[in-house]
Amino acid sequence: MATDQPCYTVIFESSAEYPSAAELRTALEKGSDDVKLEALRKIVVSTINGNPQPSLMMPIIQFVMPSRNKQLKKLLHFYWEVCPKYDENGKLKQEMILVVNAIRNDLQHPNEYIRGATLRFLQKIANESELLEPLIPTCRACLEHRHSYVRKNAVFALFSIYREFENLIPDASELMSTFLAAETDSTCKRNAFIFLAHCDLPKAVDWVLSNHENIPTLDEGLQMSVIEVVRLDCKNDSTHRARYIRLIFELLNVSSHAVKYEAATTLTLLTQNPAAVKASASTLISLIIKESDNNVKLIVLDRLEALRAKHEHILDGLIMDVLQILGNSDMDVRRKAMNIVLSMTSSRNVEEVALFLKKQLLRTQEKAAEFDKASEYRQLLIQSIHVTAIKFSEVAASVVLALMEFLGDSTSSSSTSNAATASTALDVIAFIREVVDKFPHLRSGIFDRLVANLSDIKSGKVFRGVLWILGEFVGIQESYASATEAAEAIRQCVEGIRTCIGEIPIYVELAQEENATEEKTLPKEAGAGKPKLLADGTYATETAYTAAGSSGLRNEKTRPPLPLILGGDFFTGTVLAVTLTKLVLRFDGLSSEQAHSNTLRAQAMLIMTSIIRVGHAKSSPALGAPLVQIDEDSTERIMNCIQTLSELSGGAKVDTDDEEAIVKEIFLRDTKKAFQRMISAQEKRASEKREAETSRKTSAVQVDDLLSFRQFSKKGADQELDYDEDLGRATGATDVREDFISNLSRISQLTGFSDPIYVETYVKMHGFDIMLDVLLVNQTANTLQNLCLDFATLGDLKIVERPSVYTIAPHGFQSIKATIKVSSTETGVIFGSILWEGPNMSEACVILNDIHIDIMDYIKPAYCNEAQFRSMWTEFEWENRVNVNSSVSDPREYLKHVMKSTNMSCLTPEGALSGDCDFLSANMYARSLFGEDALANLSIERTEAGTVTGHIRIRSKTQGIALSLGDRITMAQKDSKPLSA
Repeated sequence: MATDQPCYTVIFESSAEYPSAAELRTALEKGSDDVKLEALRKIVVSTINGNPQPSLMMPIIQFVMPSRNKQLKKLLHFYWEVCPKYDENGKLKQEMILVVNAIRNDLQHPNEYIRGATLRFLQKIANESELLEPLIPTCRACLEHRHSYVRKNAVFALFSIYREFENLIPDASELMSTFLAAETDSTCKRNAFIFLAHCDLPKAVDWVLSNHENIPTLDEGLQMSVIEVVRLDCKNDSTHRARYIRLIFELLNVSSHAVKYEAATTLTLLTQNPAAVKASASTLISLIIKESDNNVKLIVLDRLEALRAKHEHILDGLIMDVLQILGNSDMDVRRKAMNIVLSMTSSRNVEEVALFLKKQLLRTQEKAAEFDKASEYRQLLIQSIHVTAIKFSEVAASVVLALMEFLGDSTSSSSTSNAATASTALDVIAFIREVVDKFPHLRSGIFDRLVANLSDIKSGKVFRGVLWILGEFVGIQESYASATEAAEAIRQCVEGIRTCIGEIPIYVELAQEENATEEKTLPKEAGAGKPKLLADGTYATETAYTAAGSSGLRNEKTRPPLPLILGGDFFTGTVLAVTLTKLVLRFDGLSSEQAHSNTLRAQAMLIMTSIIRVGHAKSSPALGAPLVQIDEDSTERIMNCIQTLSELSGGAKVDTDDEEAIVKEIFLRDTKKAFQRMISAQEKRASEKREAETSRKTSAVQVDDLLSFRQFSKKGADQELDYDEDLGRATGATDVREDFISNLSRISQLTGFSDPIYVETYVKMHGFDIMLDVLLVNQTANTLQNLCLDFATLGDLKIVERPSVYTIAPHGFQSIKATIKVSSTETGVIFGSILWEGPNMSEACVILNDIHIDIMDYIKPAYCNEAQFRSMWTEFEWENRVNVNSSVSDPREYLKHVMKSTNMSCLTPEGALSGDCDFLSANMYARSLFGEDALANLSIERTEAGTVTGHIRIRSKTQGIALSLGDRITMAQKDSKPLSA
């Protein structure tokens, strides 16, 4: 029974040796108060550690108990709590009679502190009936003491005694009712009310009903107790539910935040009336806005989200109040609030929501200094506007033009670690792309703004996104009234791109003759022409010239995409070439004027050749920039575009040339189909996620399940008012137990069968703890005395408690449990040994096998978007590269085995992995229970021999998880068979 009792006292265990009993006796008899205090402290620690020293009880009673020192009295209470009070026969020791008499004297002491401290001590020994029975009259007398400190502790002391032994206080309900009627102190009244509710709930209910009008003005603690009594009474289908609802409504307006939260929660349990639900939600929103602790805000937001999920459309009128939460500076609070806003948005309030979000977006741009983490908040607003506009088309036109102001955000091209700053413009591009695809009637205005904003864009990713949109959608006939309008739109788009680029060709290599002529006319700088002594002993003349235009750059003022192309970003140049090719091909099919078509072709081909010439320049085209040569892929792609345009036959008639038709099919239709497949994959993933959430919320009920008749009496409640069941679910009492087979798979053998002791352990992962259930079997005919099992750890593991010393009979069994704390996702090792006394007091030892902790129990698959993955990939500094050389012939099968072995999810869409190809590249992501992110990039190819080779790059913020995942993959590859978990 002692192991089931709570521990009230924790004292540090010193490693120093304890003094002998004689030394402690001398210190107690002849020492000063300070010496007695230190000696008594050592006795208490010794008693807790299993050495009670009963011979020192009488010296303590004789020399310590009469002392008036308050610290000694307090420490003496600790000693009476832990010391053995019964003899070998289970009877109370005779010395305890003196202790009871001293406790009674302290309960009658004129000092209120000593009385209160003694009453608090009685709460800790409330299970000792023989000690408490003589003290009951004195405790009852303390209820009438003049000081409230004594009275409130007297109430709880009697309460603790009553919970263990009701027979000692048979008139508890009458006693508390009388005390409650005469008491004026708020804390004493609260304690007495809790006691009364426990011993006689109907009388507590009567007190609540009789003091109904005064409850809103009472103390916070008493109000919380009243709410608890209301819950308890309503579990029994109380007839006072209507009065309770009125009372809870009044408590929603008190000043205490804790009372308001409990009242709002209780109100929705009592009734589903829309007015009550709105009042509860309004109170929760007010708490979120006024509360300063962000953790409390998050908890209340979760409660508000649960309330909204049960009453979907009732709370829609409060959406503007929820939007005020966005004024908080914490991004987690903003995200939760924004999720609630998006779920509450409907066609009736979408205009107000969109207007508010646009204003907030403009404020983040104009008054960025006033917003904490303005860039992250701006990204959140853009993503929310994106979702709202796609869901409600009536606001798409009003928000899309406003978001285009952020395309030229210079911060989007920075290489900082702030993911929000780097992806704001990319989120805008993703939004515009989806709007253009789903709302054809908005395309014309969007295209004009995109072309006009080209010169303001500074990011290569954003510029490529804009070019793709223009090349894919400009000139599609379904968006225009006639083919002439579509052709004119293409011509204006090409002209806008041409204006953005400036004078073409972009770069001209200057001839040597022109350079020589310019050298004669350029003035020499001061000090030039003097001979210089070189390293080999010869002389040379150094001359410096000022030549501003010698780089061959035709444009005096560079504009996008020139800085990108001249700086070596030839991927942007390739996208520009493909966009121009699409526009020219589409214009050729729409326009019958061959001259206009040839003009567009010539301009497009001149731009493409200029890009190639920049890539082949012998000197850096941009001043101060390094020389970067164009790669072969970009050259090939641009040359394909030039060849496509050069072989274009022209004319607006139906294509008769099969090759030209195939080329147009590839440029104008296949890319659109690929985009549609990507959108379909995203929508499929979103729908699967919604279905998974719905399935989790819906509890499966079998046909043979028993009916709960309490449901018939709880039609007006949101959920059951049974907190005992909630406590059982929280502590895992109702969890499904693991079956026998799964337990066997976690058993590890620690010693051999020929060892004197056979040891095996069952390893169970429980949250952040590792539970070891060790079985020891004595295989000898001798008794093993003073047997000690000692564990040690390697890695981020910590032993919580060390096992005690045991004695095992011949061929006997002993079960030992040990707990180990895990602090990070890192491969840990548990090793240890067993020591015992052998024959002739000799020491025997057995070394145990190592236990390797599998980190897969702490890593779970997770999902993040591409922007988040790239940001974390750039930020994380630990990388582990694992070479791949597997006999698995299919790259996709290898990917599946790696995902299964590492518990990682694949972020690459299924459409990107489909098709017959010998090369595969995929991104994977997982998250640990400790909040650690693990990223992986798989790049493999199939060789001619049918094997898979390549590498896997793993990145994380900490070294442990990166190394552990790499070891996991390496160990899985050592087997000739495919990877397995």
